[in-house]
Amino acid sequence: MITFRPAEATDAEAMAEVQNAIHRAGLRATAVDAGVMRERYLDSKGEVACTVAVRDGEVVGFQSLKRAWPGNPYDVTIGWGIIGTHIRPDAGRSGIGRRIFVITLAAAKDAGLRHIDATIGADNAAGLAYYAALGFIPYREGDGAIPHRLDL
Repeated sequence: MITFRPAEATDAEAMAEVQNAIHRAGLRATAVDAGVMRERYLDSKGEVACTVAVRDGEVVGFQSLKRAWPGNPYDVTIGWGIIGTHIRPDAGRSGIGRRIFVITLAAAKDAGLRHIDATIGADNAAGLAYYAALGFIPYREGDGAIPHRLDL
């Protein structure tokens, strides 16, 4: 059984392990540590929502939604949402992504966001399929990535 809850500071190690499992599977370029998770997802001033998926007491995935800020690395319009989804490969294709997005979408609407960007690596077939299934569409050129948007 999968449960969902807001990410907490104590989840930093487990969230890093999710991304590192993705890295070990060859689906992410670099490994990370708990400090990176705190900086990017847990202590971020622009965070709208960060939700973890838990199976048998273990974090197996998370989804982050931030409000775009000046100079963001994705060149997303200020005020839009920026989403990132990270699911352990051994937990993929189990409905976690769709279920966690319901929570994130509600948070986006509550925060008054009108658009959400998902910038996906051009070689990430699973990520491209996931966001397309949620209704995201490509909207501009990217450098090695394909920026997608969802209008709310």
